[in-house]
Amino acid sequence: MTLVAGADVAKGRWVVVVLENGRFKQAFIEKTIADVLGAVEGLSVLAVDIPIGLPRGRAHRRCDSEARALLKARASSVFFAPPRRVIEEPSYERANLLSKTEYERGISRQAYGLRAKILEVAPVAARDDRIIEVHPEVSFLTMKNGPLEFSKKTWNGQMERRSLLEVQGIDLPDQLGRAGSVPPDDLLDAAAAAWTAWRVHWGKAEVLPPSKKGRPRNTRQVIWR
Repeated sequence: MTLVAGADVAKGRWVVVVLENGRFKQAFIEKTIADVLGAVEGLSVLAVDIPIGLPRGRAHRRCDSEARALLKARASSVFFAPPRRVIEEPSYERANLLSKTEYERGISRQAYGLRAKILEVAPVAARDDRIIEVHPEVSFLTMKNGPLEFSKKTWNGQMERRSLLEVQGIDLPDQLGRAGSVPPDDLLDAAAAAWTAWRVHWGKAEVLPPSKKGRPRNTRQVIWR
């Protein structure tokens, strides 16, 4: 029995989809990433939709740039991970000012809105290499082997993504208990993250930026897909 999971931020919490032997096992909500790890005994890989390795200088992370290039029309769904000094600022206004003065670019409110989760994951990921970074839109693009037609915020887009998951053997039930109370796109994103976790477990996943052989040396500034 092999267990992997994908986790996405939904209203300040984690919505998690667990796969057992590549098939849907359960979905649940937890407050912290440590709680997620503690909830699944024997977990092999946990894929999270959150930046793990933050940049130190002015340059953007290469994985973010390459993900945006892949997604093309949906490039805006990938925000550039902010430097750690910026995300540690206690208010958006101070973070944005520091980002502009020290790094020559501002920080979006969307990126700063994930501040608590970025800072929460960093120390846990530093000591637990089961945690990997993914971006669900990149995962879905990989499933389809091409760009998606509809936005994930639309009915058509959610059905498109659910169908892609079903082709991969991941059938999300209609009733999911508490996990079913989160926005549907967050749940679909968690499932896509779990799919990538499954690929990582079996050595089938790719990374951005590409790695010529084996696990990339800098595992904290890559996006798995």
